[in-house]
Amino acid sequence: MDRSSAAHSHAAWLAPAAVFALVLLAQLPLILNPGYFSHDELQWAAFATEGHPVAWTAIREFQYRPLTFSLWMWLSRALFAQPQAFHAVLVAWGAANAALVCGLSRRFGMATGPAIIGALVFALGPYATFVHGWVGTLADLAWLSCALLCATIAVRQPRAWLAAVAAAALTTVGLLAKEAAVSIPALLALAWWFDGRKRAWAGATLGAGGVTALYLALRIGVLLHAPRTGDQYTLDIAHLPLRWFEYQVYPAIPSLFETFNTLSRGFTSGVAAATAAWCALLVVLWRSHPRLVAVFLLAGFAALGPVLLLGASFNHYAYGFAAITAATAAAAWMRAAPWARGVLALLALVSTWHGVNVMRQMRHVGEVQSVFSPALADVLRGDAGHVRLRIAPDADDWIFQRLTHEVPSYDGVDIGDRVELVAADATAPAVPVDFIIAADGHLLPPR
Repeated sequence: MDRSSAAHSHAAWLAPAAVFALVLLAQLPLILNPGYFSHDELQWAAFATEGHPVAWTAIREFQYRPLTFSLWMWLSRALFAQPQAFHAVLVAWGAANAALVCGLSRRFGMATGPAIIGALVFALGPYATFVHGWVGTLADLAWLSCALLCATIAVRQPRAWLAAVAAAALTTVGLLAKEAAVSIPALLALAWWFDGRKRAWAGATLGAGGVTALYLALRIGVLLHAPRTGDQYTLDIAHLPLRWFEYQVYPAIPSLFETFNTLSRGFTSGVAAATAAWCALLVVLWRSHPRLVAVFLLAGFAALGPVLLLGASFNHYAYGFAAITAATAAAAWMRAAPWARGVLALLALVSTWHGVNVMRQMRHVGEVQSVFSPALADVLRGDAGHVRLRIAPDADDWIFQRLTHEVPSYDGVDIGDRVELVAADATAPAVPVDFIIAADGHLLPPR
């Protein structure tokens, strides 16, 4: 290897390594979170303690994710009592995905600076921050890793058959992690089309497509018609335009925590401004290179495709879409005029600030959970058979609704249906309560 080749190889590893380290540093508040975000983590910790088996052959289940559930069970047994260690695993995994985005961007010919910045904007934006901060998103981390590895191998591997085998294996892993991995063949097909119809991309597309076709042949009836819990999982073609719009504009509304609240107050001035920002992004992409608009719209639609028919939008569903958006915008930077670079920089700052706000909220919920759940377990550990709790007027009731939803046990104490939450506006004489839940999670005697 000559000196120039060695320098190029060194640079190829240095940029992704820098991204990995910077994401770990920037998301240190997530790593140091002392608690958990929702009922999912508490439920799976109870399942792990009780030794619930994971059914690898239950392909008729609506959520058939045996790889994710097995990993979640194992991590819960090992790390649940040390939340910071659990969160460190997720942030490190997310940082690795960002590093893959950076490396893949470089392989597509992007300069080092834009590739690093694009990967960081992806990892620190609201969609990825939510995924990196919530243990319940292990499946999203996994399927995107598989998609990025498929693309990385295809762009590095000139032999189509090896790309096909690798893509088939990785897509299988992705599908065992989450249904969203059905997007992988479509994303690879778009890469084949826009990257010169190379044989490696064709091989990867065929390998991933064959596995996905078999998966759908076995599971399509279940995915379309199986009974499901909650309206958010109801499929309807009429949901598509609304879901798509919410995912496009949410990153530019820093005051919003979760995507499903984007239009909860109608088409507000904030939504209008975010729509204008999205249109400005389209203009910048078009002026930089018309092909970038096509990549952004088509690949973004492919990444979101499996969730656009659902009854509600959620941050973690757009994890792959966020990677595509950030990488496409970074690619536009190289050809953008000064005014267009200003637009891109402003959009990146808004998205990153949105991610900071999401991180602060997730850290806050974790701090509340680290107080509330042990306090509740201590109360129930005594002779109390059933407790009635009123949420204080200044507390976020949604936090405690989630932290008490179908949680079998906590710290060895049975919870189940032993807890009743009373609305803050319920009058004390009509609805006597045992404790008041303070905003920080402490349980206080009623006044």
